[in-house]
Amino acid sequence: MLLEQAIEALKAGRFVLVHDDRGREDEIDMVIAAEHVRPEHVAAMRMDAGGLLCLAIPGEVAGKLGLAYMHDMIASMGKVNPVFTKLTEGRAAYGDRPSFSIPVNHRSTFTGITDTDRALTISEMARVCKSIDRDGVDYFANNFRAPGHVPLLIAAKGLLAERRGHTELCVCLLRLAGMVPAVAMCEMMDSATHRALSIARAQEYAQRERIPLVEAAELVQAYEKKAKAA
Repeated sequence: MLLEQAIEALKAGRFVLVHDDRGREDEIDMVIAAEHVRPEHVAAMRMDAGGLLCLAIPGEVAGKLGLAYMHDMIASMGKVNPVFTKLTEGRAAYGDRPSFSIPVNHRSTFTGITDTDRALTISEMARVCKSIDRDGVDYFANNFRAPGHVPLLIAAKGLLAERRGHTELCVCLLRLAGMVPAVAMCEMMDSATHRALSIARAQEYAQRERIPLVEAAELVQAYEKKAKAA
């Protein structure tokens, strides 16, 4: 099973490709466990994927950190300026509201955007998630600043029962792997078509680079099976 290969790859600090439903975004994200991220991984996502590099974290972690969705923060500014209310009306074309929260930098970074800086921010956020019930909240408050260059994505608290975006799929994948559920992810773009990379082109890339490509349906089935057994 490709899912088993993907789990082994994540545990070994390697990349995995995740394809969401064709009826949703129909996009492929290049993902890696945040706890394993190094500068060369950021460089690979920047060059081979090319989309927006983000960090997905579980909803319960975000709640303990007091983080909110960017959509809600902007909407609340409608009390000050009605333009903000207009900006947050409706949903994206694929049917969901974005899972974006605030973008952050670790305080030890310089500009925050280099491969080295972003790798540090991402790996240190994995530390926050791992120690969230110990000193994670204090560590986050004292060692990060916002705005920064690593956008945080908050997975729905109900995960796949509530939303089936890449944010939830990837957090579930890390949970299936028994790892810290913080995952760096970047959409794969196609410079020839100037659109998202097609599944066919992604499969070619996955085969060439020996990277497992997981379909949402297989991931959902495995996660739901695990949830029922718990």
